[in-house]
Amino acid sequence: MSAADTTTAKVPPVRQSPPSGSKAASPASGGGKRKGGAGIPWLLLAPCLIVLILVLGYPLVRLVTLSFQRFGQPQLWGFKEAESAGFDNFTAILGDSEFWTVVLRTVIFAAGAVIFTMVLGMLIALLLQRVSGWVKALINIVLVASWGMPIIVSTAIFKWLFDADYGVLNWLLSRLPGVDMIGHNWFASGPQGLAVIMLLVVWGAVPFVVITLSAGLTQVPKELEEAARLDGAGAIGVFRYVTLPILKPIIVMLTTLSVIWDMGVFPQVYVMRNGHPEAEFQLLTTYSFDKAFVVNDYGTGSAIAVVTVLLLLGVVAVYMRQMLKIGDVE
Repeated sequence: MSAADTTTAKVPPVRQSPPSGSKAASPASGGGKRKGGAGIPWLLLAPCLIVLILVLGYPLVRLVTLSFQRFGQPQLWGFKEAESAGFDNFTAILGDSEFWTVVLRTVIFAAGAVIFTMVLGMLIALLLQRVSGWVKALINIVLVASWGMPIIVSTAIFKWLFDADYGVLNWLLSRLPGVDMIGHNWFASGPQGLAVIMLLVVWGAVPFVVITLSAGLTQVPKELEEAARLDGAGAIGVFRYVTLPILKPIIVMLTTLSVIWDMGVFPQVYVMRNGHPEAEFQLLTTYSFDKAFVVNDYGTGSAIAVVTVLLLLGVVAVYMRQMLKIGDVE
């Protein structure tokens, strides 16, 4: 055997590439497995979707159906068949001046509650960034405790605070020089009574806003704030040009949720007025409830509820538009 035979390496045969017309399946490409895997997310979401359809879908469809029918106690008890009313229920409520008064009152109430909630929540969240750790923890515990309090309990407490005969607030205000609020009835007029209910709604909504904004403030880079101060910006300038733009998505989300919640206020008004809200205390939710379950005109009550849902869908549409704009900017 020569030296050339012992040193020569064996070269492996050249692998020929497959024809261009044939497609070889490779593990990286996934082949047919990717098509099957596309249905897995829908399979996992199926239980949630089924629950949503049963809990929200059927009642919504039933609500819309009732709004186009004449449906009262005879139909409820099965003595008569439901009759189609077409658009008569909507024509009746849209042509009623009392309905538009209730709509205007609801919009003013919701706008006032949202503004006070967002402003107060932002102020408290900013103050929490400037206190010591144990004070911040204590305030957060108090906020969570107040947020978790049942609405019925908080409403009963506010009724006691603003009671005309035994209310603590009247007693405290009467301590001021020249002020006599003993026996003052806060619910003698609609504006005063709704202001008290608005205060109750704000008190229950502020904790969620504070906690959410506090979490958002932790994401504001300190370097940007310091750079703004070095450029001569004051506290208001830093908040306007640095903090506020970063918190804008959170603020838009909280504002939209607050509008939806505050336009749907029901138990606060219902319990505060002992289950019988007067005409000047009526909001869209209580007005729809009275038409359906007090007057037993379920068709008209459903029509009012459908209009309320459409108004809320308009708010959601504005929210989605704002979020898409924020996404385009980012």
